[in-house]
Amino acid sequence: MSGLTAGVVLLVFAFFLGAMPWGYIAGRVLQGIDLRAIGSGGTGATNVLRSLGGKASAVVVTLDFLKGLLPVFIARFLGFGDIWIALVAVAPVVGHCWSPFIAFKGGKGVATGAGAAIALFPQTLLALPVMAAVVWSTRYVSLASLTSAVLVAVLAAGFAAAGRLEWSAALAITTIAVIIIVRHQANIHRLRSGTERRFGERVGV
Repeated sequence: MSGLTAGVVLLVFAFFLGAMPWGYIAGRVLQGIDLRAIGSGGTGATNVLRSLGGKASAVVVTLDFLKGLLPVFIARFLGFGDIWIALVAVAPVVGHCWSPFIAFKGGKGVATGAGAAIALFPQTLLALPVMAAVVWSTRYVSLASLTSAVLVAVLAAGFAAAGRLEWSAALAITTIAVIIIVRHQANIHRLRSGTERRFGERVGV
């Protein structure tokens, strides 16, 4: 198998791994509901938390995180170059947000994006205290997610400018941050209007 073919195969694998809609599956298995029609309509861990509770959300966030982490580790283990690794980091986030398994709908990309970003750039973990502080002070998970995405992109660009991170990785992280922001457009509108749900609020099922 040529290097190009192997890279494409890995990209396809990463996309379809990311597309596995664990939140949707949890809703169907645990309560027979379609998360796309409940709460925010997303299939990520936050909507699972509001709709199904903490235990289900913890499982989903772990699985979604691994969807982003594992492809990057696999690409490195197989000896792919920096460009391929960067592409493989973005692919599962795209799959998660626009899953072909559920009519190209999905989550907001936060957990999957975090897994990919941490695999590329372990300093992403520096954003966790910031995210926790924003959730604690405002109880808006969406605001914390947006703040963290921007912070990690800025950090990655700074490290790349200082020669401490490949620019391909910084661009991948920036792309992931942009995807997260795009997927949060409805949340941004609700934050501006004061109608955004706060952490801990449950929705009726």
